[in-house]
Parts: sequence; C-alpha cells; structure tokens
Amino acid sequence: MGTSYTPPTNPDWWREPIERTEIWWIVLAFAWCLFMFGWMVGWHFVGPQNMSNEAYKTTPEAFSKKVADQQAKYTIRKDVATGEDVVSPPPGSDVYLAAMQWQYRPILELQKGQKYRLHMSSLDVGHGFSLQPENINFQVYPGYEQVTTMTPNKTGTFAIACGEYCGGVNAMGHHTMLGRIYVKE
Repeated sequence: MGTSYTPPTNPDWWREPIERTEIWWIVLAFAWCLFMFGWMVGWHFVGPQNMSNEAYKTTPEAFSKKVADQQAKYTIRKDVATGEDVVSPPPGSDVYLAAMQWQYRPILELQKGQKYRLHMSSLDVGHGFSLQPENINFQVYPGYEQVTTMTPNKTGTFAIACGEYCGGVNAMGHHTMLGRIYVKE
C-alpha cells in the first residue's frame, strides 16, 4: 500500500509525456490567468469603483503644516457635535486630511459636483480611510502623501472610519477614530 510519504516508483516521473487532456487543462488555466491579469489592469479604467491616486514622500511635520495652513485659511465654523474645525476649501483646490491616533482632522465641507484634490497622510502610524456609506477605502501611511481627485456627486454627511487596526497594544481608542465630510449643494 503506497502513501504520499513513499517515493514514486519511477524516480524520473517528471520526464514522462503529458497526456493530451492535461495539456488542454494547462493551456486553459494559463489562458484564464492571462485574461484575469489583463482585467486587473483593464478594470482599473473601466470600473468606477477604483479611484486613481498619486503618492508622494512627505514628513509628518510638513503635512501637518499643510493641514494647519488650510485650517487657518478656510475654517468656517466649529462642528456642533465635536467642537472640531469645519474647513470649506474652494472648489478645484487641494484639500488636506490628516489621520492620527484617534482622529481625522479637520472636518471637511465640500460642494456637490465640484472637483477637489484630496491629500491624505498619517501623522503617526498606518491608518485606514473608509468613507461610508460609499465604500471607498485607502490605506494611509506616515511619510507618504496620497492624492486622489474626487468630485462628490451626492449631498449629505459622510463618515470616515479607520479600517486598519492602528495602535498595537495601545489601541484602546481605535474604535473612536472617526472623521466626517459634509457635502452641500
């Protein structure tokens, strides 16, 4: 009785000819792999769910300064629920959003149908950017500034949640890491 632990009876088994049906299955599997690989690239351009983005090297200090400059220039009010600054940059401008334990700042107010360049970076550890209920997800890392062009097409209040477990053993506040984007008419 043979088991998988016993050596094959023919030590040169790999030199034996391949059956015709096996060759067809190998060709079919290889063709399917090529097709799926092509669609990974093609779906990025065809599928509306994939947002193109750019990434640049930065430092937490440099990015924090960009966020602070934006807040100083475009703050329109304090949020009633959180007391955080609500920033409303003009359409077509660059918008900066910083992730840090345990918050996103500032709260953004954007206009529906207007294009913005959203810059995101982390000031401490890796975070996730999950825009709900739209199901847009990014990973946000310290040292990198991710930039994506977006045009809000719905009005309302959109929640930002951290989709990555941030903080290691000190992650007591991870579940409270929320942000907000208001989209107005």
